[in-house]
Amino acid sequence: GYLAIIGEKLIENYKNRIINIHPSLIPSFSGPGFYGIHVHDEAFKRGVKIAGATIHFVSNEVDGGPIILQEAIDVSDCDSAKAMQEKVLLNVEHKLLVKAVKLYCENKVVVEDERVKILWKER
Repeated sequence: GYLAIIGEKLIENYKNRIINIHPSLIPSFSGPGFYGIHVHDEAFKRGVKIAGATIHFVSNEVDGGPIILQEAIDVSDCDSAKAMQEKVLLNVEHKLLVKAVKLYCENKVVVEDERVKILWKER
């Protein structure tokens, strides 16, 4: 719910340490102007069948930082942008954010060449 753009100096001082959640599968429906219900309005207008969320590091490019995790969900049964927003929020966003923060806190998220590698525990 924090919809402000963070300044360049703060982003530089905390490179790859500020995490954002975006309610789409980046690069779709992302960038300037794509936040909150606006994302789902556009996705619904286009008739998308699969939506989802992306957890990524914040960079100076809006929604352009290295992607940590993404997850998709079938939204073909949604009859409105609001229904799509609620389905993505409750079934993907909340769970995916917790998973990403846990991986980050366990030092399992590594950025190499602007791409994230997850160091999954071997079984």
